Amino acid sequence: MIRFRKLDHVAIMIPHGAQDAARAFYGGILQLKEIPGQHPRNAIWYEIAGIQLHLVEEEPEARLSGRHPAFEVQDLPGAERFLRSHGIDIAYTSLIPGRQRMFFRDPFGNRVELLEFDPA
Repeated sequence: MIRFRKLDHVAIMIPHGAQDAARAFYGGILQLKEIPGQHPRNAIWYEIAGIQLHLVEEEPEARLSGRHPAFEVQDLPGAERFLRSHGIDIAYTSLIPGRQRMFFRDPFGNRVELLEFDPA
């Protein structure tokens, strides 16, 4: 069983080299607050209504998109065991200080991230 806590963020993709246009739209027009820092894959992070929006560069011809929702869970290792027991492959990517995370794909190719914050 997976113990979901909340939606943490949604990641959407932007073309390479479109960061200025993305900032003009999301930060300028929509007036979202940017979260400063060096984020994985040169992403831009925004705070929106208590969750985060991550803008990540991706090649338009990517076979499987990196777009995904990310859910905070309680007991990430337990969630991993549960998914593996159902034959679901787990993937790991870049590290983010202060959190553990993993990814999997649903039967339709959609990417899903599960994460758990390190105890402070």
